[in-house]
Amino acid sequence: MNPKILLSYSRNSQNYVDAIEKLEGIPTAEYLPSVNTDYDGLLLCGGEDIAPRYYNEEIRTSKVINEERDRAEFALLDAFVKAGKPVMGICRGMQLINVFFGGSLTQHIATADERHYALEGGDFVHKVNAEGDSIVQSLYGDSFYVNSRHHQAVNKIGNGLKVAAVSSEDGVIECIEHSRMPIFGTQWHPERMCFANKRTDTVDGSAVLKYFLDMCVCKAAL
Repeated sequence: MNPKILLSYSRNSQNYVDAIEKLEGIPTAEYLPSVNTDYDGLLLCGGEDIAPRYYNEEIRTSKVINEERDRAEFALLDAFVKAGKPVMGICRGMQLINVFFGGSLTQHIATADERHYALEGGDFVHKVNAEGDSIVQSLYGDSFYVNSRHHQAVNKIGNGLKVAAVSSEDGVIECIEHSRMPIFGTQWHPERMCFANKRTDTVDGSAVLKYFLDMCVCKAAL
């Protein structure tokens, strides 16, 4: 089965689309997609900051905010949660999952500008430590390197979610997963760590994307 994946994005979706297609998924990428659960899974992509009012804060150090996208993606996520279908969030997408389940965000992490380093150019990279019995620990082991491109992060963890990985340098939450539902997210960008964008200084991002597609196939078969 080739799972049909709805991608919600606001900027260039090509890296996401290419990665899903390489893994034999069928992506449909849309900006502000209407609620439609006729897909096997939902991929919430990176992009702008989420409006702080959604986690009961005033705007302090949040930058570019797109509330039209916030509304569309919260509605999408709600529909997929109610349908029991898999959801993966990347960067902003992971943060949106956390806020949806009642969590909060750090509007600007203190180490955003200086905590990363680049070995090959492009995105900076850093080391993360995985929690035992987490999705990413099963894929990549106890510690590994990923890329980095964000200035916000998960703060208070949402209801039903658990921390799956943290930065070894400053403790920033890098991966979350739901304890009961087929929902998880990565702060890093796996679509920029695989296939044509594969790097020698990070793990292969295709592994976690394949895990998501396999999750979609398994749920669809039930």
